Amino acid sequence: MDERIRRVYVPMTETGFYILFCLQESMHGYSITQQVKEMTGGAVVISPGTMYGTLSKMEKDGLIRLVREEEKRKVYQITDLGQEILDLEKRRIDRLYRNSKGEWCHEEK
Repeated sequence: MDERIRRVYVPMTETGFYILFCLQESMHGYSITQQVKEMTGGAVVISPGTMYGTLSKMEKDGLIRLVREEEKRKVYQITDLGQEILDLEKRRIDRLYRNSKGEWCHEEK
């Protein structure tokens, strides 16, 4: 993995995390917005500007790819690189959670 990509995306913004998490299945931006809103009980609402700016950046960086267009909606899916970044972030979040509970861990980066 390119070290620049790792530095840019880890730690990840909450928005970026949810977008990559959702794109483990093919989706378009509006579907992601709705799923995130449902998953978080409305606590996280991704605006269209943030959504499409993040999708564009992630596509340019190779974390997601366009898989098709449906009625003028672009459908994206996570790439292997994106999954690698998402997995790193999930491990980081898990480590934070365990440490907050006093469950110290010594894992490799």
